Amino acid sequence: MNTLLAKTLILEKEPDYLDLDINELVKSASKVIAPLGPINTFAARNPWMGLEGQPFELVARRLKDTCDVHIYPNDSMFQSARNRGEINQDFLEMGLQHWLDLQSLELPRGVGERFCRAALMQDKPSSNLLAVPELKSLARKLRRFKSQITEKHSVQTYSQCLEQLAGERVAHDLNRHIIKWCKLFLDESQAVWSMPNREEGFYHAWRGLVQHDPALSHQIRKQLNNLPKEADHALKEALLALEIPYSEIQDYLEAHLLALPGWAGMMLWRSQQSTQENSLLTEYLAVRISMEWALIKPYLPLPEQRMDKILLEPLIAAWAQWGNLPINAWSQLSSIEVKARLTLAYRFDKILRNRIWLEAWEKTYEDQLMKMITSKQLTAADHIKSALAQFVFCIDVRSEPFRRKLEKAGPFETFGTAGFFGLPIKTNELGSKHSHNSLPVMFKPQFKVKESSTEFELKQYQQRQQAVNSLSCTFKTMKHNLLSSLLLPEISGPWLSLQTLARSFVPRSAGYTFRKIRDTWLNKPSTELLLDHVHTSETELPVGFSEEEKVHYARQALKMMGLTDHFAPLVVICGHGSHSTNNPYASALDCGACGGASSGFNARVLAALCNLPMVRQTLEIEGISIPKDTVFAAAEHITTLDQLRWLYVPELSDAAQKAFNRIQATLPKVSDEANAERISQLPNLGSDYKNPKAEAQRFAEDWSEVRPEWGLARNAAFIIGERRLTQECNLGGRAFLHNYNWQKDKNGALLANIITGPVTVAQWINLQYYASTVAPYYYGSGNKATQTVTAGIGVMQGNASDLLAGLPWQSVMQSDQEIYHVPMRLLVVVQAPREYVERLLDHDLALHQKVQNGWIRLASIDPEGHWESWS
Repeated sequence: MNTLLAKTLILEKEPDYLDLDINELVKSASKVIAPLGPINTFAARNPWMGLEGQPFELVARRLKDTCDVHIYPNDSMFQSARNRGEINQDFLEMGLQHWLDLQSLELPRGVGERFCRAALMQDKPSSNLLAVPELKSLARKLRRFKSQITEKHSVQTYSQCLEQLAGERVAHDLNRHIIKWCKLFLDESQAVWSMPNREEGFYHAWRGLVQHDPALSHQIRKQLNNLPKEADHALKEALLALEIPYSEIQDYLEAHLLALPGWAGMMLWRSQQSTQENSLLTEYLAVRISMEWALIKPYLPLPEQRMDKILLEPLIAAWAQWGNLPINAWSQLSSIEVKARLTLAYRFDKILRNRIWLEAWEKTYEDQLMKMITSKQLTAADHIKSALAQFVFCIDVRSEPFRRKLEKAGPFETFGTAGFFGLPIKTNELGSKHSHNSLPVMFKPQFKVKESSTEFELKQYQQRQQAVNSLSCTFKTMKHNLLSSLLLPEISGPWLSLQTLARSFVPRSAGYTFRKIRDTWLNKPSTELLLDHVHTSETELPVGFSEEEKVHYARQALKMMGLTDHFAPLVVICGHGSHSTNNPYASALDCGACGGASSGFNARVLAALCNLPMVRQTLEIEGISIPKDTVFAAAEHITTLDQLRWLYVPELSDAAQKAFNRIQATLPKVSDEANAERISQLPNLGSDYKNPKAEAQRFAEDWSEVRPEWGLARNAAFIIGERRLTQECNLGGRAFLHNYNWQKDKNGALLANIITGPVTVAQWINLQYYASTVAPYYYGSGNKATQTVTAGIGVMQGNASDLLAGLPWQSVMQSDQEIYHVPMRLLVVVQAPREYVERLLDHDLALHQKVQNGWIRLASIDPEGHWESWS
């Protein structure tokens, strides 16, 4: 059938094709993937952020059908957890009974219970049983029941179907070509020659070059040379040529996006960054599906375009294994009984069993957390004491152990809040031409804050910076030039050899020395922050804040962290960041609330705002009275070293100076204790941990270290409440802690802001760790040791894989066989009366949907200490 005739027939059969809004369909289809930004600004992404309108189990089934990806933990993870006592048998039984209560099966309840219980607890039927001739014969006799128990399955691409049906590697070849073109188009730093005509867009640049691609046959190149000039027209034409039914077009586009979710996610991210590239995802699909059509055209029509998704043999074998129903006993059953048994075996499949196991795992953790909190929480009277200093930390789970040690070391009080401290800013450090969005990726910056120094010092510093950058740029230019690259080893060899030996054999000393040399040479002068509003053009962000804005953001931050009275002489705003060497994922260990950067800059801005006399005067009129001798300072919690580094210490009052001296004397002990707890959890062959501080420094400086720290692995809960609720609990670095006092939040606005901001960020972090654990080579990024940093934007496995969006297995695995991160969905615990939670669910439809569909779990503790689960 020629293309023109095919189009005519399809248009006659499905006139809706004439009104096809392809860009709208692409937009709807894009919900199956998450936008993926460059790895140097790594920000946690929920890979299923666009699918939360569907139940978690339904998404699991869809991904299994479409791309054979499993998003529930596997059997070995469940069994290991059970052996460690992390899954209570009672919760398994409760989950089973609850599911059975919802079913309408024409079977005695006892028969169904015994079958399902055995299926939950035993191994799958052996392959030997599936090969028995009698079983296959029985399956043929019962094939009429298939239509009575099957359900609609997800669409696969034609290239995937062809690969499964005929063994042709069309899907593999298609992916290989798309990866090649994406790398060329998206490259930001590695290619010496950039892709011609990139400024015209992906489709136009590809269309101009693909006709010269030697990896394609002459016939295919000829076909691609005749494509329409516009991407949306080309995409429509390819869908017509493939004869995709109108009702399945969005499903078909989704299947193609899920084939390479990393590269597609990068195209989606780019399309969201500028209006010039807002059609980039449509262009990507036009390229991909046009190439698919050209590659599979010789095989059309496919022998069977939709594979039979259900086999009866496993269902019959399941009853033989778990239901004590031999193969020869089926002939004695009525049609109703046969259908009922096949239906039960079909419904109670692997995905459903995994769901029950995961929910039991999650409920066991919730039960253990409930017992710990309700048995150990302090009374209000016990908690109130005169604090010498107050520390405000990020909610990050790595802050919890450090806070616990610090509170026990002296008269110190700690608070938890989101690490960007509510400041919607873009930061611009001294001497840098580049700025960085220092806030969660779901928000857009509204202000720019710059560092400044005297004109003379700034000029000197910029000259030293330029010298360092010029050296690096010259080295890169020589490496990429044919003639100079021959001479480069002779010039750079001695220095690079010395650096290699030093970093390999004495990494801690080498790292410190090299950094000291660089810092000494740069000699960054003391700086101030430009906080006063500076008029800019309408297209640029305003620099600094107006007087009203200064008050607004200081007030908002203090209320969000729950610090509006009983101020200590010294209040330390603590941002946090990480430190590691030769680590593509360095930004993944920094502040998740700050777009993959340290939140120290934000801490410094907030502390400076709270020290302004005008801000304090206005706040005092509003009822937030900050004593004159209270001083705000800023520090940074280095999570790889568990150290507190001072960033901003203004002139101190006598009382604040006394507090500062006490802190300085206490911090080394706190750091050592926090390091000892954290380092003992890191797998490190041959170490006896006699010096936790030295060991932490080695992890941070060793350029061969694949696991400088655990990051946010094992995160499991987000607790919103007063510190006294958890102060006596060892939460094991697994909980995000956000201060909240419901008595100061009569209308629920603070709680609503915590849910929409910090909780959403934490949920994205949680689901990224979850996905990287259960599907490491699809949603994670595989093994660090075999990764390739590509195009300056991300990592691949080898040179022809998907762009990997998640975390490497070293971030979530204890060893090749044992997980470290516990793949559970985030449990949000709110300390507030029941009516607060009801109001929250009524007003926040997104949260209600997440809870209802199983993407997040919710519990509350009322003022009397009673725990209630809402999931």
